[in-house]
Amino acid sequence: MEAIFIEIYYKWGEIMDLTTIITLVGITGTISGIVFGYIGYKKGLQQDAYGEGVDTATLRSDTEYIKRRIDEILLEQKDTNKSINNLAERVTRVEESTKQAHKRIDKIEKEVSKNGDAVY
Repeated sequence: MEAIFIEIYYKWGEIMDLTTIITLVGITGTISGIVFGYIGYKKGLQQDAYGEGVDTATLRSDTEYIKRRIDEILLEQKDTNKSINNLAERVTRVEESTKQAHKRIDKIEKEVSKNGDAVY
C-alpha cells in the first residue's frame, strides 16, 4: 500500500502534506500551551498575593483590636487603682476616728469609776 497524503490548498497557493499539517498543529499547540501556562502562572501569583494580603490584613486588624483592648484594660486598671487608693484613705481616716473614740470612751470610763458610778 502506498502512503496516503492529504493535500490541502494553503492560502498562498502552496500544497501541504500531512506531515506539514501535523507539524504546524504541534507548533501551534506548543505555543498555545506555553501562553496559557504563563497566563495560569500569573493568575496563580495574583491569587497567592491576594491570599497573602487577606492574611496580612486579618493579622493587622487583630493586632489593632488587641492594642485597643489593652488600652481599655489599662484605663480600667487606673480607675480601679484610684478607687483602691480612695478606699485606703477612707479606711485610714476611720481607723483614726475609731482610735480617738476609744480614747474618749476610756476617759469616760475612768471618770465614771472615780465617781463610783457603775459601768455597764
